[in-house]
Amino acid sequence: MTVQELGKLVDGAQCKVVGGTHAGKLGAVTDINTSKTGHVTITVVQNDGVRFKTLAKNIVVLGGA
Repeated sequence: MTVQELGKLVDGAQCKVVGGTHAGKLGAVTDINTSKTGHVTITVVQNDGVRFKTLAKNIVVLGGA
């Protein structure tokens, strides 16, 4: 993600995972972190309550909170 796209990434935003292990899943963004190496990681909470972590570069933000 570019710096401009990260501006859209806020807690509660709806997203779709488009890459990585969880590709195709939908949920709400929570717990946004930047690792020591500079990668942005997030936790996605699906509607059924299942949580998983993924990299921010693997998601597309669908709408705001």
